[in-house]
Amino acid sequence: MKKVLLSFVFTLLSVLSFAQTEWAVDPMHSSVNFNIKHMGISFVQGRFDIFKGRVAAEGANLDNATFAFEVDVNSINTGVEMRDKHLKSADFFDVDNYPAMSFHSTSITKDKNNYIVKGTLKIKETVKDVSIPVTFGGVTKNQQGKEVMGFQAKFTVNRLDYGIKYDPTGAGVAKDVDVSLYFELVKQ
Repeated sequence: MKKVLLSFVFTLLSVLSFAQTEWAVDPMHSSVNFNIKHMGISFVQGRFDIFKGRVAAEGANLDNATFAFEVDVNSINTGVEMRDKHLKSADFFDVDNYPAMSFHSTSITKDKNNYIVKGTLKIKETVKDVSIPVTFGGVTKNQQGKEVMGFQAKFTVNRLDYGIKYDPTGAGVAKDVDVSLYFELVKQ
């Protein structure tokens, strides 16, 4: 009987040690930003104000973690209302037909200082495999005593690959868009 009980306890501890911890994006301490060259001489910066995401991890790091994020494209904000309206139109994001962008991870590996998160990025109706370097900031407790996790990611996408075909030459609006993500997540 003792052996059965001990076996059960060890099995339970093994399962619990590999259990996934859920983390949810804290939008008050996170941002989804972009930067794109304009007319070959300057840059336009912007952000998306509404987004959500979750990370499932086995511990206080990103080893074996899974990521799922979604951005409300209608929340695009470049600080210029007329430009934002144009970006929401069929020339660019076509928010009436494609209200969200999403990312879902498929694997994660670690190199010297960073993680490399591979997954699928969906913009409009196009889904493409991407590889995103992620810098893990660590885990700590916030002012309310809740555990929080932080990381950042920077990568580039070619907008033409995702059906954003306005100015296909890239002379006025560049083809490549630099994306910068800063996330703080709260342990659930």
